[in-house]
Amino acid sequence: MDKNNLFPVFLKLEHLRILIVGGGYVGMEKLSAILQNSPATKIKLVATVISDEIKSLARNYPSINLIEKSYAVTDMQEVDLVFAAVNDVAVSTAVVKDANEKGLLVNAADKPDLCDFYLSSVVQKGNLKIAISTNGKSPTIAKRLKEVLQDALPNELDELLDNIQAIRNTLTGDFQAKVDHLNDLTKGLVEKK
Repeated sequence: MDKNNLFPVFLKLEHLRILIVGGGYVGMEKLSAILQNSPATKIKLVATVISDEIKSLARNYPSINLIEKSYAVTDMQEVDLVFAAVNDVAVSTAVVKDANEKGLLVNAADKPDLCDFYLSSVVQKGNLKIAISTNGKSPTIAKRLKEVLQDALPNELDELLDNIQAIRNTLTGDFQAKVDHLNDLTKGLVEKK
């Protein structure tokens, strides 16, 4: 039986510099996903043609640098994470090869075998964020699960998180005592009626 061996992690993208190669639909998809989660991220987007939709979106984000030209390995200078977001196998392959040679993690759209990481479907209710991965097998299933969870989780979760944090800040004792106390407080969330 297959197993998903991906390591889930939440990155503080506003502390990283991102390169997106691609200025069309796929580039817009990656750009939107990044901005939705981390709007202050420093992003360099390089493409021979950048869509009007991307240009319009970028006007609202001073941290986005649009460069309308063909991709070159020098575009990887001063970046931490790379997205190949083009519908061109040759360009995608070159971006992945260059990123690998520079020791940079890379995501190549619709090419799971070339990716160091995948983007997840994300459910967000205030400060609660849940990432869903299908190990690259079915983004459609991940999207459907996201929709189910988004509808099922109450909007009041953020208020609950604030309350639990306030309680947590008043607790004394060692780590285990704090965990036990918080577990007692929250066990009603999962008990079956």
